[in-house]
Amino acid sequence: VQLVESGGGLVQAGGSLRLSCATSGFTLSVYVIGWFRQAPGKEREGVAVSSSRDGGSTYYSDAVKGRFTISRDNEKNMVYLQMDNLKPEDTAVYYCATGPRYIPSRWFDGSSDGFGYWGQGTQVTVSS
Repeated sequence: VQLVESGGGLVQAGGSLRLSCATSGFTLSVYVIGWFRQAPGKEREGVAVSSSRDGGSTYYSDAVKGRFTISRDNEKNMVYLQMDNLKPEDTAVYYCATGPRYIPSRWFDGSSDGFGYWGQGTQVTVSS
């Protein structure tokens, strides 16, 4: 299993970035994909999660709801995180991760339990 993030960078507040996660070594359509982030001195937090089951489900943390959009292309083995109206507090290293076949209820409490496979992360810096 391999996940490789790209697309991070430096952007001004109010700007946009699109993160990509290239996946390999597993059947993407079967598994849940999550985007997480970790800012310096803070705990890792989930920001978006996607499942292809049951017609497809996506969920977002309150901090990014309405600004971030997770999407996936199962045929291309790609997952994306479109980030709009970025704020300085969005500055963090962003990771994509997989592992569960169903979205864990603990994800809604901010837990990454069940996500056993992680990418190396990509830095997003939002200047004010």
